[in-house]
Amino acid sequence: MTNTSFTIDAMHCGACTGRVERALLAEPGVITAAANLMARSASVEFEAPATPASLRAALEKAGYPASGGTARLEVEGMTCASCTGRVERALTALPGVTSASVNLATQSAQVSFDEATLTPEDLARTVTEAGYPARIADRSAPTAPAAERQAAEARKLKHQFLLSLVLTFPVFVLAMGAHMIPGVHHLIASSIGERASWWIQFILTAAVLAFPGRMFLRIGIPALLRGAPEMNSLVAMGSLAAFLYSALVTLAPGLLPESARAVYFEAAATIVTLILLGRWLEARAKGRAGEAISRLIGLQPKTARVQTEAGIEERPIAELAPGDVLLLAPGERVALDGVITEGAGHVDESMLTGEPLPVSKSEGDKITGGTVNGESALSYRVTATGADTVLARIIAMVEEAQGAKLPVQALVDKVTRVFVPVVMALSLLTFAIWMVAGMGFTQAFVAAISVMIIACPCAMGLATPVSILVGTGRGAELGLLFRRGDALQRLSEVTLVGFDKTGTLTEGRPALTDLEPLAELSEGDILALAAGAESRSEHPLARAILAEAEARGIPHAPVKRVKALSGKGLRAQAEAGKLWIGNAAAMAEAEADIAPFAERAAALAAKGRTPVWMALEDRPVALMALSDPIKAEAREAIAALHKAGVQVAMVTGDTRATAQAVANALGIDRVEAEVLPEGKRDAVESLRATGAVAFVGDGINDAPALATADVGLAIGTGTDVAIEAAEVVLMRGDPTGVAKALDLSRAVMRNIKQNLFWAFAYNVALIPVAMGILVPFGGTGLSPMLAAGAMAFSSVFVVSNALRLRRAAR
Repeated sequence: MTNTSFTIDAMHCGACTGRVERALLAEPGVITAAANLMARSASVEFEAPATPASLRAALEKAGYPASGGTARLEVEGMTCASCTGRVERALTALPGVTSASVNLATQSAQVSFDEATLTPEDLARTVTEAGYPARIADRSAPTAPAAERQAAEARKLKHQFLLSLVLTFPVFVLAMGAHMIPGVHHLIASSIGERASWWIQFILTAAVLAFPGRMFLRIGIPALLRGAPEMNSLVAMGSLAAFLYSALVTLAPGLLPESARAVYFEAAATIVTLILLGRWLEARAKGRAGEAISRLIGLQPKTARVQTEAGIEERPIAELAPGDVLLLAPGERVALDGVITEGAGHVDESMLTGEPLPVSKSEGDKITGGTVNGESALSYRVTATGADTVLARIIAMVEEAQGAKLPVQALVDKVTRVFVPVVMALSLLTFAIWMVAGMGFTQAFVAAISVMIIACPCAMGLATPVSILVGTGRGAELGLLFRRGDALQRLSEVTLVGFDKTGTLTEGRPALTDLEPLAELSEGDILALAAGAESRSEHPLARAILAEAEARGIPHAPVKRVKALSGKGLRAQAEAGKLWIGNAAAMAEAEADIAPFAERAAALAAKGRTPVWMALEDRPVALMALSDPIKAEAREAIAALHKAGVQVAMVTGDTRATAQAVANALGIDRVEAEVLPEGKRDAVESLRATGAVAFVGDGINDAPALATADVGLAIGTGTDVAIEAAEVVLMRGDPTGVAKALDLSRAVMRNIKQNLFWAFAYNVALIPVAMGILVPFGGTGLSPMLAAGAMAFSSVFVVSNALRLRRAAR
């Protein structure tokens, strides 16, 4: 058996990892395959006949190449699922492109390609030639605001719609006026004549198709010829069929029997006009959906003032580098991440933390790009630029989540893959049935066109991604960063939320509340010894002891050979003997008898304080207690989760009595206490027996638990390790963000289900109507114009419904 691994840059969501694993497992000889989205890698165990070369070929075939160059393109003009498919197909048709993933939400394309065959410029040129202007994205800077590009696309569609409307209106009046207004038919016949009316309609409809409607023909017909028809193909086929038949009647009426000499120019022109209206309204709505990222990007100034040897220069942000010293005026927005080198004042960090009060800053303190300076002039040295800044990483998190596919999308993908061919087949079937039923060519032809036009895979394709787009954008506004879009669905299914205690439910800044000598040592002696040993520790409890010693002006006693005891405390060598500081387990290791003092420790623990023992050799010499204040918002957070029908647990290394006291104060349902750092993962596994579990933490020791939980939520004020292990980041240190994230995820899933119900129900209900199934029961077929209007409305409805999420989780 052989092990190997591949780097796969094209994985972007949970669905991708599943496809990679299935592609590898389908190869003969593969025993196991595990894809890791975070590491963008796949590990494989295999034996003959599989080889690394055959596995690499399988990945290539599945669209997830194991190596090669990658490029990100910013693409303009994409307004619907049809557009993204067109861009993907244009890219994948290039020799040397192994995969292309187009993200409608961020208006971008991620491409993997053979650098020996192609360049990023070739990719951008190909997409531009396909009708979607593209340029290579600057990886050193955040993506250009998608909302701005959507606004430009909406303006373009508006102009096309208005032109189409102007050209269509006379056609509609000439064709439908005779049916709607008595006497109009005779007026036309007695003035310009029916033939002249047909010629006017022919010229104007040809102009509609040649100019504003060209986008449907340019995209839809080639797709049809390649055997991969999509939404534009249906519109192109329906409008062209009506136009070409009408043109034949106009140009060569002798080829058709007199009973079949009718024109449908108004249907062809009105179809294009109504669908352009729908696309324009949809583009406007999607522009509003992507405003969250635009606002984030707008937080970064375009230029900054740089201190140089020649004086002060104003430079674009893109030209700055780490080490540059920037000047920050009062009230000015911070350009890039850095460290203050001169001055002191306050900085408004509410865009990151949500805290309304400005934070005091002085020399040596970090400041973050996008925050706002107070009333003092400051100088700071740049530490991060471009994609390495906090703001850029936040934007990247949001964009990645917005581009993800949720598990619920799997059914939609299966349906849309065959939807358009099925609709075209139903259109032909409709024509045949109406002809066999003796309804005549005209009615059969109109019914067949209506079936083609009314079907709307766009609504199905938009149902999930547009809700993710708005939902994750709303989350960013609330300080909730979904690092992976599929976390939205899994969080909505959670039945229990587990919290770490220190720094999550509590302030993480414990203070010494009690100190009781148990032997002949004074409080000063005890604090001196404790401070000497704890000065080598990074534990929050150690900082509390050091702070108390400093406040009393007590110097540290000399100690050496300090050793941390995982989950227990520490051991050191003092002048008076071996020194032990920690919990009851540490005292057991020291063989110190603390039983006579157990009641005192229990009384402290019952008050929510953490007992800390000190022993010299095997003799207990002190009992201390530390208390970490509960966060003001913690009780509200627990109550909100209970209201949402979710149980709450607390996982902590504290003694059971201390943990239970905190749990009682907050109303927590379950307590997992005295858990060693390496045991938190097992604790989360045991909690999962009740259903899907989310875990909330902030420390390095929480990382395994965050990764093990169905959904990991990291407090943004915590460590980078915890944030990297989590799938949701709460930028504010406020635990009520957990309830807000849960509410938002449930709102998004409700919204997606509403959209999917509408998209499927719309087609299930109206395709039979268009086919004329209700005719035998006294109904009528649906005209192509009404079908076009209904189809345009379906997509607009889906996007508009998703926009309601902008008010979610208030």
